[in-house]
Amino acid sequence: MAGYMTQNGIVVRQGDSFDIVLQFRDAAGKAINIQDWQIKMAVYDADKKVLKFGKTGEIFDVEAGKARIELKPADTNIEVGDYVTDIQVVTDQSDVHTIFPQDINRVGVFRITEQVTR
Repeated sequence: MAGYMTQNGIVVRQGDSFDIVLQFRDAAGKAINIQDWQIKMAVYDADKKVLKFGKTGEIFDVEAGKARIELKPADTNIEVGDYVTDIQVVTDQSDVHTIFPQDINRVGVFRITEQVTR
């Protein structure tokens, strides 16, 4: 898994797989049941005009509030550079929340770094 996340950025090596693991908890730290939630991610060019790829998250433990977005080599095999991204959830009540980037005043950065082995 050649990648990592920061508060406002995701960094992945070109052509690599990377799982973005999500854990949903309430203010007291208790797991949130995420039954019937939808998780969406989009990555656009820096001008926000061209969609590079979009992903749908997979909920793998409803009661524990656990989900993941699986990035595959086909997703990350784009030109080295910086793109813009966000991750949104739609709850079972149809509420929409942008959960990434965490800073509401910033646009999320999706950075692809150079690979050597092809």
